[in-house]
Formats: sequence, C-alpha cells, structure tokens
Amino acid sequence: MVSIRDRVKQLVPTQVTTRVKESLVDYGVRTSDRRPLPDFLIIGTKRGGTTSLWNYLIQHPLVPRLFPAWNTKSAHYFEEHWGRGEAWYRSHFPTERQREALAKRHGGPVRVGEAAPLYMFHPLAAQRVAALMPTVKLIVLLRDPVERAYSHWKERRTHGIEPLDFAAALAAEPERTAGERERLIAEPESFSEPYDWYTYRARGRYLEHLEPWLERFAREQILFLPSEDLYRDSRATYRRTLDFLGLPAYDLPNFKVYNDRRSAPLEPTVRAELTDYYRPYNDALRQRLGLDLDWADRAA
Repeated sequence: MVSIRDRVKQLVPTQVTTRVKESLVDYGVRTSDRRPLPDFLIIGTKRGGTTSLWNYLIQHPLVPRLFPAWNTKSAHYFEEHWGRGEAWYRSHFPTERQREALAKRHGGPVRVGEAAPLYMFHPLAAQRVAALMPTVKLIVLLRDPVERAYSHWKERRTHGIEPLDFAAALAAEPERTAGERERLIAEPESFSEPYDWYTYRARGRYLEHLEPWLERFAREQILFLPSEDLYRDSRATYRRTLDFLGLPAYDLPNFKVYNDRRSAPLEPTVRAELTDYYRPYNDALRQRLGLDLDWADRAA
C-alpha cells in the first residue's frame, strides 16, 4: 500500500514542473515586446520531411530553438492558437538581446523560425501571416501526393486515431471533413481536428492551397523543395536552404531521418487510383511553379 508520504513525493515533482512551465510561459509573454517575430516559416507539407529539415536547421549555431525548450518546432499560432494573440506568439522566440549575443558569438546573422505543416493547408493562415509578417521567408516541402497521403494515414493509424484501412479512410474523407473548412473560415478562432487528421486526399492538391500564399508573397520569398530531393540528398537540400535564409555554410555530421514510418507497400490498385487522381493537379502545379517534379515518372 502506498503511504501518504510516498504519494506526496510522487506529486511534488509534477506540481513543480507545472509551476515552472507556467512561470516560463508567463515570462515569455511579459517579455514579448523584446522578442522579434520569426524570419522564416516552414509551412508544409505534412509528412513531407518538415520535421527532418527543422531538426537539421536548429543544429546550425545561428538558428535558435523555440522558447521554452519543450516547444519542438511550432507554436501553431496561425491555425490552432490564433485566439491567443500576438504577444503569446512572440513569446516563443528569442529576445533581441539573445539574438545579438548569438550573432556576436558565431559571427553571422541569426535566423529564427518555426515549422508548422498545417499552415499551408489552413484557409486563413496565408492572410494572417501576410498581415503580421509580410517580409517573412517561406519554405515549402512538396512530396509525391500519393506517398504523402499514405504516410499521413500511417501516422494517424500509429497514433491510434485512424480505425479504417487506407482505402476505407479515403472513401470516408468527404463525409468526415464535410463543412470543416467552411467552419474554420466562419469561426476564425476555431480549430478542426478532422480537418487536420483525415484530409489524406485533399492535402495533396497542393496548388489549391498554395495560391493564397502565392498571391500575397513575392516568389523570391518562397523556397520550394521537392521532398524527394531532401530524402535523396539531404546535405545538398540543407545547403540550399541555408543559402535561401542567408546563413553561412555549416556542415552536419549526419542527416538522421525523423518520423520515418516503415510499413507494407501501398496496395497497387489504390496507388493507381490516386496517381490518376493527382495527375491533373500535379501538371497544374508544375506549370504554375516551373518545378521539375518527377512524381509521375517515379510512380510509373
């Protein structure tokens, strides 16, 4: 039988941790006027390598992590936490003094950012970002939409959120997500789990979701990276990203793959159906962006 003293010992660390976290969050908000907004955002795509690229970037000595330390890669401000306000958002980034100290120590410009793959897909994120940070740089990872959809489903399945097999989940998507995009627009401070969780097919129609960003930001502010380039040659893609951000070269000892999910191959019939479905969307994307995407060739 657990004694009262033992129970207190078990509770105290949790209570202390909670108080420390609350204190750090409060401190961040109180000092938000000294915390500049980020220089760059990785806005997508989900299951396209955003976590890997983010982890490569924060190993650069001039790219600080978010504040407080338990924040992994995003504040999710422009989709989930919009109602918390700008001071709360600023609280996640280093102060001007911290930036200056880092720049002095390493002799180069500091670049602060976050990675939130739902930003690209959220119907209001582009206009929100443009209003608050019109000069921010944007990084977009684009993965073969067939592979992206399957990987998205595997993630939901692993987390115990998706009870359906992949084909059934694709069939259920329209009903599951019906009206959610419209609700996000009508209720600006709302958040939709179905819109985030079950949009396997919809998220691969990339151009549809990129147009609001292309309308608001100059092309030189956006770096488009095929996810397959990141997978095939992480080092070269990393260097290209550093050039885009104006950061000095910095080599990493290795390029670990984050959030990789091994599984059985995608069932050929489902692959063929999705490949046909995405073909016109991919063609329009290539024409609009002038990118050499080899997804159809790879699928064939």
